[in-house]
Amino acid sequence: RAEADRRRGTTSERGYSTRGHRSFRTQVLHADPVCVLCQLRPSTVADHYPHSRRELIELGMDPNDPAMGRGLCKTCHDQSTARDQPGGWNSR
Repeated sequence: RAEADRRRGTTSERGYSTRGHRSFRTQVLHADPVCVLCQLRPSTVADHYPHSRRELIELGMDPNDPAMGRGLCKTCHDQSTARDQPGGWNSR
């Protein structure tokens, strides 16, 4: 797992601490204050959707475009990420 984390890079290296990403997060959570999947809990995670941040960059798209995001609670985000983007010990 530690090796997978090293290959993946830090949050800063992946672009999650930039001004653009902070703006993305703020706008997505404002647009979706309640989790769009469970409709029960407040959104606390701005999830890139329908493409991952990495895919948006590979496609030459702006990963900080709030139209490419949805608000999720942490539980739904973790489940969605484990299912759609397995990594570490769960790599396929």
